[in-house]
Amino acid sequence: MAEHPTGIPIQLEPLVLRVLAPNPSPYTYTGTQTHIVGTTDLAVIDPGPDDPAHIEALIRAIDGRPVNAIVVTHHHRDHSPATRPLRAITGALIVGAAPFDLDDAGARADASFDPAYAPDQILAEGDTVDGDGWTLQAIATPGHTSNHLAFALPETKALFSGDHVMGWSTTIVSPPDGNMTAYMASLEKLMGRDDSVYYPGHGEAIEKPQRLVRGMLGHRKQREGQILRLLRDGARLIPAMVERMYVGLDPRLVPAAERSVLAHLYDLQTRGLVIEEGETWQTIT
Repeated sequence: MAEHPTGIPIQLEPLVLRVLAPNPSPYTYTGTQTHIVGTTDLAVIDPGPDDPAHIEALIRAIDGRPVNAIVVTHHHRDHSPATRPLRAITGALIVGAAPFDLDDAGARADASFDPAYAPDQILAEGDTVDGDGWTLQAIATPGHTSNHLAFALPETKALFSGDHVMGWSTTIVSPPDGNMTAYMASLEKLMGRDDSVYYPGHGEAIEKPQRLVRGMLGHRKQREGQILRLLRDGARLIPAMVERMYVGLDPRLVPAAERSVLAHLYDLQTRGLVIEEGETWQTIT
């Protein structure tokens, strides 16, 4: 995406603009992508980090047009903080993913969450927001986070997939808010749809989404098989499993890999295939 610099609107299709935020990292790839839907009136999906340069770029892209809604797929710091300044500037309501109460979550509290995220309206499966020539329909896709939503644009059969399906990497599923059982079910759910293109929060547009989702399901099942084999071979600690499963991994991503393995283990535990004993795991024979 080197040809897509930050702050420059890219027309993906007549109803969709993309603006890349200046927040690249090992976890966000080139940065968070904000999508602007509509022509005469607009929805802004995942306005991104509260970065003044990015806010200015969004205002230039909006170009004085009314904003009907600021739409949020989930509550991570690279997706939702800009809702506040954008609401103040445009007057639009913040709608989408449910808020997340860290106070009652204990270990679920996570530095990646946006604790100030406060939607004006929570959207559930099938709820819609609309404008002149466009409709966004909420699709519940929990897994990456417990409150994750994707949004379908039926007029063009596009899907804004947030972080559930990305165009550059597999999705981090970090327990306890992230849940591998829910994540796999959400992938299966998307397999049953006929969307023609995904616009993810990170990475390029996905032109053959069902093929990618099928591959993602297969990849996760392969990881599950690896974990079971490693457990049978005596690798009982998560760091030891990650070292053998993710050869050559960027050291900065090791914590994320460990959380993903833990998510798989919790899923296997739910299915009665493994048990946890302190910090170690073993298969149920």
